[in-house]
Amino acid sequence: MEKPDETDAYVAGEFERFVQQIVGPVGPNVPRIRRFGAEVITSAIDRRSADMGSGVPFEGRSPDLSPLVPRDYVVAPGDEILVTLWGSVVADLRLLVDRSGRISVPRVGSIQVAGVRNADLPAVVEHRIAQVFKNFQLSVSMGQLRGIRVLVTGFAVKPGTHSVSALSTVVSALMQAGGPSSAGSFRQVELRRGSTLVGRFDLYDLLLRGDRSADHLVQAGDVVHVGPVGPQVALIGSVNHPAVFEVKPGEKVADLVAMAGGFSAVADRSRLSLERLDDRSSLRIRQLGLPVDGDMALANGDVLRAFSAIDANQPVQRQNKRVVIEGEVMRPGEYVLPPESSTADAIQAAGGLTSAAFIFGTEFTRESVRKNQLANYERALRDLETEFTRATATRRTSNTEEAAAQAASSAATARLLASLRAVRPTGRVVLQLPPEGRELPDLALEDGDRIHVPPRATTVGVFGSVFNGGSYLFTGGRDIDQYLRLAGGPTTGADERSMFVIRANGSVVSARQSTGWFNNNGLAGLAAEPGDTIFVPEEMDKTTWMQHAKDWTQLLAQFALGVAAIQVLGN
Repeated sequence: MEKPDETDAYVAGEFERFVQQIVGPVGPNVPRIRRFGAEVITSAIDRRSADMGSGVPFEGRSPDLSPLVPRDYVVAPGDEILVTLWGSVVADLRLLVDRSGRISVPRVGSIQVAGVRNADLPAVVEHRIAQVFKNFQLSVSMGQLRGIRVLVTGFAVKPGTHSVSALSTVVSALMQAGGPSSAGSFRQVELRRGSTLVGRFDLYDLLLRGDRSADHLVQAGDVVHVGPVGPQVALIGSVNHPAVFEVKPGEKVADLVAMAGGFSAVADRSRLSLERLDDRSSLRIRQLGLPVDGDMALANGDVLRAFSAIDANQPVQRQNKRVVIEGEVMRPGEYVLPPESSTADAIQAAGGLTSAAFIFGTEFTRESVRKNQLANYERALRDLETEFTRATATRRTSNTEEAAAQAASSAATARLLASLRAVRPTGRVVLQLPPEGRELPDLALEDGDRIHVPPRATTVGVFGSVFNGGSYLFTGGRDIDQYLRLAGGPTTGADERSMFVIRANGSVVSARQSTGWFNNNGLAGLAAEPGDTIFVPEEMDKTTWMQHAKDWTQLLAQFALGVAAIQVLGN
């Protein structure tokens, strides 16, 4: 089975490749920039490939074997006529018009049909059959039409002689030839019949407006000529159809925007950028204001870009703020506040605080903070993973036990990294408030802020390496040690020097902040606050008594061997 010729594949022109370099490599968010109408060429190439793959030669195949034949179609040699008779005579005939323009009906004879219009064909056939038979009815229609050969010349993908249906038009013949090449014009296609210019066809009329009034029927021996490509300009960015367009003299910037389907829904409709080849050594790029510069003439090689109205961050100080206020306020909900609003304005818009509000535990989250936290967190994870990988790669093992320990350590590291990646920052901002505070800090709001004022906490949580972790009722005057004792105190495997307390406002107090030589518990005497969470971690790097004994035994044995060796050498 013969494969399609590689020359049938669509080849982008030099200007298309240049524009694609400006746009960037094709990807999920970067479109492929082609000439406007290239999809028509691609579909023609795909049809050629399918026909070749079927084993049936493409030449001579009609794209529509049963077209709707118009009434004014003129029958010619090579056409097929379907005749059905019933009544006194019954027959179902498929008759081919011979070279003399006749069809032969059994028991009737030949009938001259060449030159007869399709609308008049039933009457001509009935008149001849009625000379032989009576009391019959018939149906006459066109079958498969003859194929004609036309010549496609100029800048087509596959110039040469092509076989098409007798009802084919200029577009049909052009698509048989693969459409205009990268050097061919979409807007200067001529149909010539002998020495006569039948008409010119602009494919943009069909592609943009669906106008086929100039798409004439072709006849045998016609020539479809594709002229050289005209001036090309590109329109990229926030338009509905970014592409390279072929323009005619007199077409303006506004016409180009219309060809691209207009601006997209998020486009900045007030301006365009223009990169002109003549300005590459000086200005290089300029800005056009719309609609003032919409009547500006276009030049060959121009590249225009439509800007997005949402890509650039807008001035925060001039925008209204959409914030969500929840919890212990009179009217929780989502509010739109003026540009200069603060947290106090937000609380006031929500009707103020209730009597049960716990200001110290307010959760204030901000979207911009969450994004920064996420970026920093991802960077820290990458650095940690790199450090673990480097430590594992440079670690040596001398026996199977050390190799097994290293493999277990690597597996544990992988699990740790997976757990850390599952954690996502929330964007919470820690508010520096006294535990008995009644007002939020006067902080300027940003769009998307969320304020959650919880009710006053009534418990203190104790978790981690304690005998009975859980939440305990808060009682004023107690310190952290007292709540630890309520939970049974730290276990034997606890790391008491690494204990920490998470306050209701999101701040953390660690035992290591004040641990010294004479104070192993930096949280001793620290007053507990409602909503505190006390966590006692497990000591990670610890060894058993048997492991210590084994290590000392190996050390003493090696020391004894060394002493014995020295004595032998001395003797």
